Amino acid sequence: MQNHPALGDLKVMSDLKLVIGNKNISSWSFRPWILLTQFGIPFEEISLKLFTPEYAAIIDKYSPSKKVPVLNDGDLRVWDSLSIAEYLAEKYAEKGLWPKDQIARAKARSITAEMHSGFTGLRSNLSMNFHGRKSDFSVPEDAKKDIDRIQTLWEECLNSYGGAFLFGQNFSIADAFYAPVVSRFITYGVKLGPKATEYVQTISNLPSYKSWGEGAKLEIN
Repeated sequence: MQNHPALGDLKVMSDLKLVIGNKNISSWSFRPWILLTQFGIPFEEISLKLFTPEYAAIIDKYSPSKKVPVLNDGDLRVWDSLSIAEYLAEKYAEKGLWPKDQIARAKARSITAEMHSGFTGLRSNLSMNFHGRKSDFSVPEDAKKDIDRIQTLWEECLNSYGGAFLFGQNFSIADAFYAPVVSRFITYGVKLGPKATEYVQTISNLPSYKSWGEGAKLEIN
């Protein structure tokens, strides 16, 4: 277990406990983790090793669905990465986890939901392996369609809102949900256009992204 002052020297800790799986492979866990960390929201990290007897023995304590990620806030259990993000957006409304503009917020929710429920070709063929490198990987056709769609979404948002992030100069829930995709593109050496490549560099250079990577590296060493 680790206490996260979220990359800063925050004095006040909270009751938030985020239960996650292995950092090298758990894309679903990565989303709320980088969201909390990037926005400086203090939390306690509880890391469980997936597919082990230990996981099966302890997960009931934290998650009604028996899955990760799950956020424990006192007696409240919030499971599923999108539900966690929405809960945090309400609880910390002053931090602006969604874009402030109504139209931008609607689009951010749409592309986040699309990531949450879609892109099965990408998920099936380019599974998350944060520290893996597969430079000679041949992308299957169904995954190519997903990659093209993602690249189109990124370019539309970056061009429309003119920022380093998808909806301007501020990181949002949408960026958190596409952070695992960034890691996949790096792992599998996916070739992207200039705008999408720049976005991959922006996300992968964030201290929060690098901090997750340090934790993932410890798991495989």
